[in-house]
Amino acid sequence: MKLASLKSGRDGHLVVVSDNLAWYADAAHIVPTMQAALDDWDDVAPRLQALATDLEHAVIPRERFHEHDAAAPLPRAYQWVDGSAYVNHVDLVRKARGAVLPESFWHDALVYQGGSDAFMGARDDIPLADANWGCDFEAEIVIVTGDVPMETSAADALSYVRLIGLVNDVSLRNLIPAELEKGFGFVQSKPASTLSPVFVTPDSLGDYWQHGKLHRTLHVDLNGAPFGRAVASDDCTFDFGTLIAHLAKTRNVGAGSIIGSGTVSNRDADGGPGKPIADGGLGYSCLAEVRMVEKIQTGEMATPFLKDGDILRIEVLDDAGHSIFGAIEQSIRTTQ
Repeated sequence: MKLASLKSGRDGHLVVVSDNLAWYADAAHIVPTMQAALDDWDDVAPRLQALATDLEHAVIPRERFHEHDAAAPLPRAYQWVDGSAYVNHVDLVRKARGAVLPESFWHDALVYQGGSDAFMGARDDIPLADANWGCDFEAEIVIVTGDVPMETSAADALSYVRLIGLVNDVSLRNLIPAELEKGFGFVQSKPASTLSPVFVTPDSLGDYWQHGKLHRTLHVDLNGAPFGRAVASDDCTFDFGTLIAHLAKTRNVGAGSIIGSGTVSNRDADGGPGKPIADGGLGYSCLAEVRMVEKIQTGEMATPFLKDGDILRIEVLDDAGHSIFGAIEQSIRTTQ
């Protein structure tokens, strides 16, 4: 089952979307918003699934689904927690500045809490007030939870995954160092993130979703050229069950909590840093990583951050080449 929120008010208007992303059926007679569905999932989900089945068989009224009309599936959420499941990414950042990666990073999940009061729709422009802030994208996988009890184990945590999607975790790289020096985490350096047009239930992904990992390639294009083709299930140190259990260690986790994987990052086949696609590698899921590789290999960072007019696209395809979650496709728009 695929769900989306059309742009309407603060919390959007819930619709069920066909598997091929061509059609939608209004879900208002069942539940008005995505958050309301998550709050009462056990009762609502079967009814939404029945609606989805009717939509696939074209036996109910339907309308054309246009990704430009979609808000974020959860335009605002009670919680947004981003992890760093791909420790290879963190390792590269450390190496580039000559720092040693603590051994604990490979065993204890890394997460931070971000702003969840507003998520951008998949086709919304990314506003940038100052190009000197170093605007970057981070292509990631996300899950949305139901109510997770405190002390839930990693093995049991996956049963609370309600939906799966994509996120562009926008980062202002040049603002990050000063914030981290304060020891209080990200605030100004992490503006609103962007969610994929649709979120998908785990059962609808079949074998693509196994053991808390998405077994698909994450396609990232920049200005129409392939930039990243990392495999989301490879080099993933912490699966989503581990991330959920980490979050629930000392508290209950509320329905509608969004958890990100962190930047999807693959090592090269020889075990070293990833290579650009043009050099036969799988590329990268953010600009910072290629800049770190450049720093390690040449001593200088050559790849620039995003600028006005740049176009980013993030997408995951099925075996037939069809989009699973729809595409995040955004332009950078300078506001000053």
